[in-house]
Amino acid sequence: MKIALAVNPHASFGRGRDAGREAAECFRAAGADVRLLCEDSYESLSRSVDKALADGVDALVVVGGDGMVHLGVNALAGSGRGFGETPLGIIPSGTGNDVARALGLPRHDIPAAAARILAAQLSGGRVIDAGRVRSGCRTHWFAGVVSAGFDAAVNERANAWRHPRGMARYNLAMLRELVTFSAIEYTVTADGQRWRQGAMLISVANGQSIGGGMKVAPEAMLDDGYLDLFIVRPLSRLRFLAVFPKVFSGRHVGHPAAEIRRVRKVELEADGVVAYADGERIGPLPVAIDVVPGAIRVLA
Repeated sequence: MKIALAVNPHASFGRGRDAGREAAECFRAAGADVRLLCEDSYESLSRSVDKALADGVDALVVVGGDGMVHLGVNALAGSGRGFGETPLGIIPSGTGNDVARALGLPRHDIPAAAARILAAQLSGGRVIDAGRVRSGCRTHWFAGVVSAGFDAAVNERANAWRHPRGMARYNLAMLRELVTFSAIEYTVTADGQRWRQGAMLISVANGQSIGGGMKVAPEAMLDDGYLDLFIVRPLSRLRFLAVFPKVFSGRHVGHPAAEIRRVRKVELEADGVVAYADGERIGPLPVAIDVVPGAIRVLA
């Protein structure tokens, strides 16, 4: 088995490089031929992955969090190699790991995650859908969730800070954003139906969660051929503060301000809103999002 092993050295605040070396040792001990790819920038790593795929490998394995899954999905689906040709393996060692959580993969247990990948390679793995986001003239792919509202604003703020680390930074950014955040006026087009929508946040989900386990779409499935459009209608800051923590457990479903509908295509328009996919910055709205069934084979 020939593996391209792509490592985010900055995952888990600098521990990613060690995680990559440990994963490589696990695969080599099992007899795999490992090509270790570790660069200091996302762009350089993406180019190294593309080159390794062009040279030919049996699997692309990413070590890190959802950002690395995002890199892998774009490398495979964007090139056409994802459609059953080259599978994606995931060693979850980042902060959020929401895609790995949806796939039921061992998190922060590198030997167990490597063993799961090797076993899945023998069985053929699992085929899942991927989302596709068109922003301007660029196309991005995602496995988890596109955020375009309060949650994206929190991401934008948290990414600008260096401290504190881990989920504490996200939670602090969330509280800081609440001080000034107000409802956004969107234009939404879903499966041909177009309407104006005031909302605190809108997410388009292939997976279930964002931000390390916040279950924005608890009923979402990775392989049902649909996306879950999640809307939180306008609320006062106090009421929103009361509702938002329920997202961690999925208990927001059924709240009068929350709506989830299954869709295949969504277009979002709004002024001053930036979209994120799998926690990675996509760019300002408008964006067009659709689902591509069976786009990725994952070793899970």
